[in-house]
Amino acid sequence: MRRFPRLGALAVVPLLAGCGDEAVPEAPPQVAAFVEAEVEPFSRTISLTGTIVARNTSTYAFETGGRVTEVDVDVGDHVEVGTVLARIDPTQEEADVASAKAKVGSAEAVVAQAEAAFERQTKLLAQGFTTRSDYDDAEQTLARARSDLDTARSDLTTAENTLDDTVLKAKADGVITSRSIDPGQVVTAAQAAFGFAQSGALDAVFRVQEQLLLAGGNPPSVEVSLVENPSVSAIGHIREVSPLIDGGTGTVQVKLGLENPPPAMTLGSAVVGRETSGGPSEAVSLPWNALLVKNGQPAVWVVGEGDKPVLKSVEIAAYRTKDILVASGIARGERVITAGSQLVLPGTTPQLVRAEREKTR
Repeated sequence: MRRFPRLGALAVVPLLAGCGDEAVPEAPPQVAAFVEAEVEPFSRTISLTGTIVARNTSTYAFETGGRVTEVDVDVGDHVEVGTVLARIDPTQEEADVASAKAKVGSAEAVVAQAEAAFERQTKLLAQGFTTRSDYDDAEQTLARARSDLDTARSDLTTAENTLDDTVLKAKADGVITSRSIDPGQVVTAAQAAFGFAQSGALDAVFRVQEQLLLAGGNPPSVEVSLVENPSVSAIGHIREVSPLIDGGTGTVQVKLGLENPPPAMTLGSAVVGRETSGGPSEAVSLPWNALLVKNGQPAVWVVGEGDKPVLKSVEIAAYRTKDILVASGIARGERVITAGSQLVLPGTTPQLVRAEREKTR
């Protein structure tokens, strides 16, 4: 086998050593964009979408059972006091009334006979032609007859009321909101037939996040306007806050009583409630990409002395579509790093480039 001289291998060593002596070029500094903090007026406005509902609602039901023969209204119909809503078959009730009337007539005849007998016994007793025992019997017979007549008349009243109950009528002006019966259906007493919203006072109902309710006290008033026509508005005051939280959405139902709602605010209308609460009168507007986290709290990189970045905690006043509003922690004119903030390291000096601010309004 042919052997290669070892000199060739040794000659490679100086070449490798020479390569190691060359200086490694330094990495260019990290580029980071910054903006100067600008202060602008700020007020916290909360907007929520809700629905107009009647303050007074109820359910209509027959007070007697039977087969429905007629339904005269449907959902959305406006009704007045006394409007017939539905009827059930009155055949049995009419028969009961006829029977009760017959019993009253019979009882009246018995009373008339008892009164005549008692009057005769009274005269005879005064003349001494009858006994005290016969007089007492006549008096007791009359009392029983009158008691039976009162019972018969009471039964007639009950039968007539039951007959009246076969016709379901509106007890106030309002709107039918639901219907759960149809002709031919057999219903029982007190079975719900219609949902009813009484005309008059209106409420606006909203589903409010629990955090908003815990953030502060109730506002003195809320402006409520139609979604389809914001010029139609009314002032609302919190009237009722549900004690229960919706487990699925984490919201609480809040009802606002409306002052003099305009006619265009009809039942079921979609509305927006706006409330402007207190808070800082000024805030610093910063782009979203400036926001970081320090110890679990919001923070931003601020350019300090010698262009060294300093991570400062801030208090957020509001989150908007294209920017954030900082309530405290940043002063007017401070340079805040935006683009590239996620790559900035403590103690480094990035290459700073002024960023162009995007209009938020």
